[in-house]
Amino acid sequence: TIDGVTYPGTIKEKEVAKKQYEKAVSKGQTAGLVKASGRKTEKFTVSVNIAAASKVTFELTYEEQLKRRFGKYEMFIKVKPKQLVKDFEIEVNIFEPQGITELEAEGTFITNDLQNIIEKTFSEKKGHLSFKPSLDQQRTCANCSQSALDGDFTVRYDVKRTTPDNLQIVNGYFVHFFAPTDLPKLPKNVIFVIDISGSMAGREIQQTREALLKILDDIKEDDFFNFILFGSEVNTWKETLIKATPENLDEARKFVRGIDTEGMTNLYGGIMRGINMLNAAHEQNLVPKRSASIIIMLTDGQPNVGISNTQDIQAHVKKAIEGKYPLYNLGFGYGVDYNFLEKMALENKGLARRIYPDSDAALQLQGFYDEVSNPMLTDVELNYPENEISDLTKNRFKHFYDGSEIVVAGRFIDHNQNSLTVDVRGEGANDALSYTTQQDAEQTAKAFQEQEYIFGDYIERLWAYLTIEQLLEKRLRTSQLEKFVNTIFSVVPPVSDNCSIPPSQNSGPVQRGCFPGLALLTPGYLYLYKKKLLYSRKRQQLTLQIAAPHLSYLYTTHPTWYTSVDGDPHFIISVPQKEDAICFNINENPGAVLNLINDPVTGITVNGELIGGKKANSNAKIQNTYFGKLGIANKHLDLKLTVTPEKITIQNGNEKTGFTWLDSVTLQQEGLTLIINRKKNLVLSMGSGVSFVVVLHKVWKKHPLHQDFLGLYTLQSDKLSEQTHGLLGQFFHPIDFTILEIHPGSDPEKPDATMIVKNNELTVTRGWQKDFRRDPKHGVDIPCWFVHNNGAGLIDGVHTDYIVSSLF
Repeated sequence: TIDGVTYPGTIKEKEVAKKQYEKAVSKGQTAGLVKASGRKTEKFTVSVNIAAASKVTFELTYEEQLKRRFGKYEMFIKVKPKQLVKDFEIEVNIFEPQGITELEAEGTFITNDLQNIIEKTFSEKKGHLSFKPSLDQQRTCANCSQSALDGDFTVRYDVKRTTPDNLQIVNGYFVHFFAPTDLPKLPKNVIFVIDISGSMAGREIQQTREALLKILDDIKEDDFFNFILFGSEVNTWKETLIKATPENLDEARKFVRGIDTEGMTNLYGGIMRGINMLNAAHEQNLVPKRSASIIIMLTDGQPNVGISNTQDIQAHVKKAIEGKYPLYNLGFGYGVDYNFLEKMALENKGLARRIYPDSDAALQLQGFYDEVSNPMLTDVELNYPENEISDLTKNRFKHFYDGSEIVVAGRFIDHNQNSLTVDVRGEGANDALSYTTQQDAEQTAKAFQEQEYIFGDYIERLWAYLTIEQLLEKRLRTSQLEKFVNTIFSVVPPVSDNCSIPPSQNSGPVQRGCFPGLALLTPGYLYLYKKKLLYSRKRQQLTLQIAAPHLSYLYTTHPTWYTSVDGDPHFIISVPQKEDAICFNINENPGAVLNLINDPVTGITVNGELIGGKKANSNAKIQNTYFGKLGIANKHLDLKLTVTPEKITIQNGNEKTGFTWLDSVTLQQEGLTLIINRKKNLVLSMGSGVSFVVVLHKVWKKHPLHQDFLGLYTLQSDKLSEQTHGLLGQFFHPIDFTILEIHPGSDPEKPDATMIVKNNELTVTRGWQKDFRRDPKHGVDIPCWFVHNNGAGLIDGVHTDYIVSSLF
């Protein structure tokens, strides 16, 4: 709301919305941008520019499906005002027709004093919770101006359950919630497939061991389990699944404490060993017939030994599992190919989860296991009359876990139908589960009449959300998804010009209700649609007008960034916590050798020698230079690797081994693993687990100016010590920056801004650099803030400080 007039927001692609916002800011107009990011999709960030003498109120309205975990529904609220707020309040109102059994709230920042401020009440169907700290209560200390409100605030509750399920019917749609309680737990057969490649060294493997030890404490005596470890080779704890007797658990703890890292990433070998072992256990009746089998795989990298093509791995895994049990993939950190892990899990009735490389990573690992550690039913089917229901969401589930909930939605062929009968079947620990449930629309309407304004057509919205989400999971052809989206939006009339023109360019107030009905689909739902599909197609824009007061902004997936140097030469500095990057160029003469990485603790150094063009470009003020030679050394191991566009030389002491880019090589020796992918790139792991990718750029031999050159990309840079420095190395430590005052630059397509970084105020330009790690020919565009003048103010010292005399 700007000066008393309410304007609707629009949903646009990330970069389109960002450019529109920056354009408005550069003209001094009032504009706002909302984006979602972080571990939870419920975390929104608002960027706002306020014109002089304006009063602006932002109101974000969204819907989400609350998931039931560990027997409770959970609402997560991120609290980070970064300042003291005069009227700060979190207020939660809950209405559940079934009745509320418990209500609780906790916060990571909540002290004993703040705990007393939380007020909560519930009775029958209604619950209320309020958290309203005063200014003084928000302070970190009596005279401090910093806010203590910084962290997560979580509300949990559950409902009364007199029956195993709850069926609701509204306006031609139904939703079926299935969450039986008090069932005996099924024995489970679980295989842990763990990545122990060199990149897992340090905190990652330590946290993995810690989580596995806690998991062993929770395994029941009726369960069967085993561990499979994969680095360059694949090793197993036992040759088959072992019953969780006290003696076997003690032996397993000793094994887990001894897990250490080695080699590269033979992901295919590890996962296939686990599948074959589980299949053999069932075929040979080594595990109970009434039991639930699962595979949990943890990796922090990408396959580079054995079969490394991800599509081939997916095909082999799917064929081997054949839908018999779910596969759960856990991706540790930002170096994994998460899309690959997610797709492979979804194809095999499981799911993928990213494990964030924070201090609580062990708790994240254990928390995921806890969600799947208590299977109650297998082969669950919720069957609905085929002649009455169309467009049914997923209704068959391999497992039902204690404390969770299955949700199925659909729409009636006859929109006026007001009753439904459902047959429910599943296999339990002792016998089969089978029963029939019925519901009619009058019962639902009676239950909702007290709070009708909350619900409206929410079942239709929930059905739409589940349908889109599941279509995406199945990776159906784009046309099928678009057909569905067009169908559910077919009732929406064309958008008037007034709806899409930003307030600052509009001659009058925006008309309310110009896009009726579209607000029924929340930002989170459309986020799924854009995130999963549009990145792989020609860029198409789906602009959705949301009737006020909804304001939403679509965040597409960001690329996987690596701190790197490539091109002439372009340095790209990844800042994952910002989901952004900083870039700069170094302009020096051919022949100069630059120190890129220097770690006195691990003994690893990387230097690069610049080359110029075949001849100087008389039209250019600054002559292009590239890296024509890279020297990578580990003085502790007395290893040196020299890479040029023609050859690769390894020197170990006085011994030298040479290869060309026409070779396909996998070489392993103490402290070194080298993989040469013919004519493309090489992957090098040394000592501590840090990995480098060197990309070969081949130029047309008859090109009048350019010649072949190299690019360097660092993986698992956190394996180097805190003393690491160099033009690249200094950025392996966390770096933060703030962007202010976005305004037009010399290039109308690239706005300038002020960056606050390392206590310096710099003028930067928004642009793009190329990441050639996966596609050496075309590269992938990486958005970044460009720092001018050889990175002055960003790098420590000046760029000439990094010139060294030789490669080694």
